[in-house]
Amino acid sequence: MPRSIPSVEAILLGILLILSAGLALTADGFLSVQNLFDLLYNQSVNLIFAVGLLVVLISGGIDISFSVAASVVQYVAVTLMIQIGGGNWLLGGLAAMLTGLSLGLFNALLIHRFRIVSIIAAIGTYNLYFGLLMFLTKGRSIYNIPDWLDSRVAILTLGEGRATATLYLPVIVMLCMVAVTWLILARTGFGRQVYGFGSDPEAARRSGARIWLVQSFAYGWLGLCAGIAGLMQVHVVREVVPNALYGRELDVLAAVVLGGATLGGGRGTVLGTVLGILLLAVVQNGLNLLGITPFAFKAIVGVIILVSITFTNLDTLMPRRKIVVEFDPEGRTKA
Repeated sequence: MPRSIPSVEAILLGILLILSAGLALTADGFLSVQNLFDLLYNQSVNLIFAVGLLVVLISGGIDISFSVAASVVQYVAVTLMIQIGGGNWLLGGLAAMLTGLSLGLFNALLIHRFRIVSIIAAIGTYNLYFGLLMFLTKGRSIYNIPDWLDSRVAILTLGEGRATATLYLPVIVMLCMVAVTWLILARTGFGRQVYGFGSDPEAARRSGARIWLVQSFAYGWLGLCAGIAGLMQVHVVREVVPNALYGRELDVLAAVVLGGATLGGGRGTVLGTVLGILLLAVVQNGLNLLGITPFAFKAIVGVIILVSITFTNLDTLMPRRKIVVEFDPEGRTKA
């Protein structure tokens, strides 16, 4: 009986556990509750980005403009809140989500209506958004943000005194976005359409899938996630910096493809994406605790992207075997 091949999620979980055990023995404080809470807190923005990007990759597209789109959202939402007298979480959240959604749908328009290849559209909007942001803001940061956005919102506190460990709002927002994305992809018929379109666009089109709706949802959802992530980033760092998220897209992309998504579409899971982000986070955290240069992490990210693309295209690189069927004089196949 043939052995079953472990899933990507199972392999990632195994690597994560082994790596965590090794760091627990070599890096002081790695297994402390506060360090684990900090890992979730620091990766909340990346995880929100990642589940949005996952939907785009499953649909067969690619988008790297989400990080600068989030930077645009920060400026638009915070500036708008300041102009109306400060605002609140509800108004700020709506402004961020609507701005992010609009930027995502703009990408979908370029790809669907004007037939621009997704990576070309993404490169174009990436430079367009960032260039306009830097030109219009002159690269200035906003330090005087509204009080509701500046104040920490504690969700869970464990321990007392110096041993206190606290979990903050961005982690809960991240968990909600992860759960909603999982429900859409794994528990709805529309989620199956997204997978089907990514696997075989022509077959999906013939089966009645509305292509414009799938692409609008994929890029719109990533834009929405970028908007929420941008607002959470402001809450985390307590300021708006125009280039704070610049370059974050490659780390997120590496984590998502590490989690099992392919650049060809039709594959990927929310669980794999979460494990991919956590694995890279643990690697980065371990390097910091061990005093190893952060440039090593960038090298690891580059290797992950190259290896993932290689395995994605492996079926086209390997020579195909020709199957020859022979028949005997009575018309039966030979063994």
